[in-house]
Amino acid sequence: MATWRRQTAKFVAGIAAAIVVFTLCYDYGMTVFDGRPRTLLESLQVVVETFTTTGYGSDAAWNSQVMTLFVIVMDLTGVVLIFLALPALALPLLEEELSTTIPTSVGMTDHVILCGFSERAEALVEELAAHGVETVITEPERDAALERYEDGYSVVNAAPDTTEGLQAANITAARAVVADVSDEMDTSIVLTAKELAATVRVVTVAEKPNHVRYHELAGADEVLSPRSLLGENLARKVTTAVSTELDETVELGGNFDIVELSVRRGSRLVGSSLAESTLREQTGVNVIGLWVDGEFQSPPDPTTTIARGTVLVVSGRTDQIVTLRERARTDVRRHGSGETIVVGYGGVGQALCQTLTEAGHDHTVVDTRDADGVDLVGDGTDPETLRAAGIEDARTVVLAVGDDTVAEFATLVCRDLAPSIEVIARAQQPESVQKLYRAGADYALSLASISGRMTAGVVLDEEVLSMTTQVEIVRTDAPGLVGQTLAEASVRDETDCTVVAVEQEGGETLQTDISPDYRVRRGDRLVIAGTDESINRFNGRFGRR
Repeated sequence: MATWRRQTAKFVAGIAAAIVVFTLCYDYGMTVFDGRPRTLLESLQVVVETFTTTGYGSDAAWNSQVMTLFVIVMDLTGVVLIFLALPALALPLLEEELSTTIPTSVGMTDHVILCGFSERAEALVEELAAHGVETVITEPERDAALERYEDGYSVVNAAPDTTEGLQAANITAARAVVADVSDEMDTSIVLTAKELAATVRVVTVAEKPNHVRYHELAGADEVLSPRSLLGENLARKVTTAVSTELDETVELGGNFDIVELSVRRGSRLVGSSLAESTLREQTGVNVIGLWVDGEFQSPPDPTTTIARGTVLVVSGRTDQIVTLRERARTDVRRHGSGETIVVGYGGVGQALCQTLTEAGHDHTVVDTRDADGVDLVGDGTDPETLRAAGIEDARTVVLAVGDDTVAEFATLVCRDLAPSIEVIARAQQPESVQKLYRAGADYALSLASISGRMTAGVVLDEEVLSMTTQVEIVRTDAPGLVGQTLAEASVRDETDCTVVAVEQEGGETLQTDISPDYRVRRGDRLVIAGTDESINRFNGRFGRR
């Protein structure tokens, strides 16, 4: 309605100006060219009659050609103004009256108020909906609010940084407020929200890491920095590896391996759950971990659906892994030593490198800008630059560039230069993730997805994504299991550990085909896989007492 009023005001002002100009010109022309002077009021009457097509009265039939031509121009101008009035005034008014009515208030309780809507907000709404939490979006622009409303979201057409806007969203009964517009607007929203409801939880999203402090000074209960979060999670994929640091080094032999398999497009595994895939029965491998949408599961949930881009961490003999690769159309990457190359040193890249440094992982940074922390200045899509960074000997390359098309191209280049290297990529938009997988990335995560999920975790006061999961492969005694099968002892259910091999008494035989029906004998030493916590749980339940 406000837009229509502005258009109306402009149109009326234009008509008034045209009438004044034509009145003055007509008054002058009748005196100079026609010899019949008129008062300004009489001239105004003629102009109005012309514009409204109601006639000319006694002035019709002018003595001079100049005035005749002038009146013709005035006639045409009046007709044009009439036709312009229909689309400029009448149609918008009709459209406004017939358009969908957007709510100006809601009566929800225990809901989350979203101030601002982006790809991050979409991911957040989905996460909250999965937990049964309602959301309402505050949007000051009517067209944007209408678009959200027609897409099925709960919306109020109100400014989120005003008292009226947050009251319309029923802030006093809300569970939390999430501000994700801009750093300046977010702090304003925090100040308003705390004035109305001091106890409501307010979560903000800081675009610039150095602005986090100002969000906190405004009173935000939790401030998230999406780029830092994404960098930490990409680094987590590098640092969450298979380790053998607990108890003693495990020598599994050349015919037994722990590998990661990235599920590709066209794999028969896509769309099935881990249980339905019957990988154990068909190939003999043990699935000890699973990466799905940025979340690492160990042990994996049997009901988890395997999608394109899912990364399986499996153990087995070489021939079993080859069989799995052939049947599932997957790419295999073995765990081993080697440096990590980081391409891009913006907000995400800096957070990534900080996490790698803290974890003690060697890395080389490539960026187009020369800055502290950059080891090699160059284009990350240039083969010569990547060779100079050591890609042919590296274990992993992480593409932390901010342009999705550049990341896709760089993925193709990396895959061409080093077919066996692990490629981890950052995506700006969620829809770019699948394109990165098609280009050859082993793992891709979008800024919108990670920030949406982490925001949901804060709002729900849950840890949606863990930062510390690590798979350990250890050899340990298990006297508490002697005489029982693994199924009878419910090893996996009770401890979250997977038995991947058994070193039988004497240490000469390493049996790797371990099924749930395997009965543990005295003198057996079990090779188990799991997190630090789950292995400690296993030792506490079945180890030496």
